[in-house]
Amino acid sequence: MLATAGSLVAAFWAALHLRTLLLAAFTFLFLADYLKNRRPKNYPPGPRGLPFVGCIFQLDFEKPHLSIQPFVKKYGNIFSLNLGDITSVVITGLPLIKEVFTHMEQNILNRPVTLIRERISNNNGLVFSSGQTWKEQRRFALMTLRNFGLGKKSLEQRMQEEAQHLVEAIEEERGQPFNPHFNINNAVSNVICSVTFGERFEYQDSQFQEMLRLLDEATCLETSIGCQLYNIFPWIMKYLPGSHQTVFRNWGKLKLFVSDIIDNHRKDWDPDEPRDYIDAFLKEMTKYPDKTTSFNEENLICSTLDLFFAGTETTSTTLRWALLYMALYPEVQEKVQAEIDRVIGQKRQASLTDRESMPYTNAVLHEVQRMGNIVPLNVPREVAMDTNLHGFHLPKGTMLLTNLTALHRDPKEWATPETFNPEHFLENGQFKKRESFLPFSMGKRVCLGEQLARSELFIFFTALIQKFTFQPPINEKLSLKFRMGLTISPVSHRLCAIPRL
Repeated sequence: MLATAGSLVAAFWAALHLRTLLLAAFTFLFLADYLKNRRPKNYPPGPRGLPFVGCIFQLDFEKPHLSIQPFVKKYGNIFSLNLGDITSVVITGLPLIKEVFTHMEQNILNRPVTLIRERISNNNGLVFSSGQTWKEQRRFALMTLRNFGLGKKSLEQRMQEEAQHLVEAIEEERGQPFNPHFNINNAVSNVICSVTFGERFEYQDSQFQEMLRLLDEATCLETSIGCQLYNIFPWIMKYLPGSHQTVFRNWGKLKLFVSDIIDNHRKDWDPDEPRDYIDAFLKEMTKYPDKTTSFNEENLICSTLDLFFAGTETTSTTLRWALLYMALYPEVQEKVQAEIDRVIGQKRQASLTDRESMPYTNAVLHEVQRMGNIVPLNVPREVAMDTNLHGFHLPKGTMLLTNLTALHRDPKEWATPETFNPEHFLENGQFKKRESFLPFSMGKRVCLGEQLARSELFIFFTALIQKFTFQPPINEKLSLKFRMGLTISPVSHRLCAIPRL
């Protein structure tokens, strides 16, 4: 009896001891989290977050760019928003954005690196790198893209040829309902692939179609709640299934795809006759055998993949929005077609020199970009040193988000901010540039493919609207609902491309 009572007491004490230890551990973690994330003096105001996860559950992950807009009304044009372990500040309004990206830019040239991004690229490549790596890779990419045709007639001809391939692929649909997603992705991607890989891929190429599908899925999932939780609790999430595992798997397959192309290049590589970006990079690597620069195998893979991603996703998504808007606004489509018929006619393809003579078409493309708003909070920056902004203290390491959503829908800047209206970019019938239009960002880290993207949008769009009238399928209702990811893209939909006689 005494032995039994003693065992019960010992068990009770052990359980109590364990509970005390757990309680002490949780108390310590909460206290450490509070001390780590407490607001410094003069820190921008913002919503109070929960321990460890910050404000992520105050955001709607299907439309986070919209769910932060009430915070602007409540806290002003500079407010803080802690996302798990990341302290971020959101800036709103054209005067503030211009000030930050001109007078403060030297302090915000870096990219913040989330744990998920660190695992994918580890400060390599063009988009998410910082410091010396970014400077070297961007300078080399700009030089190489120019050498292989950017801004020259040769690359424009490749765009025209690819536009013709896309027209022929859509003609095969014979006016029946079809999903334009991956044909457009393939066409746009072929332009950058011709520069990076030295080849284009047929629309029936099953391996390349799979690469485009993996890229699309990874782009969509990288902003999911599962990936955000990985950034906060990597030691737990790495053992659990979820969207983060799909993202890692997809980027791994995409890296292997690029690595195989690099290996094939090496088989017949002639350093004196570079055929494309990969050949040029391989030659650059031979200049630095001691590996004192960022010109190494991992950066070759990541930079090539960044060009592939950026050169495919943003332009193709914008084109998909453009065709959707044409189907939803037939009166706008008719005006574009009238301008095409008047300036180009039906027999020849548009060239970039036609753009100045086609102000309405140019205005429509800009309005598609404004309304499509595909990178709603800009690509984030990181504050490299303690900085003062309008009396607020931004500590080193703060992530800076630019509220392009509010800028592109600002009633002070746009006559009808919530309505698709090409007149926003017209004045007395002529195209008008708008200072409050920043889809490619601004400053030293402005999108390096801006010129390429603008050219592609004009060539592809005019080729398609010249040959087809895009309409909703009978008994199917089109909408402007979107899918959130690294970019905002239209939800899956079908169109009818009716050949023009």
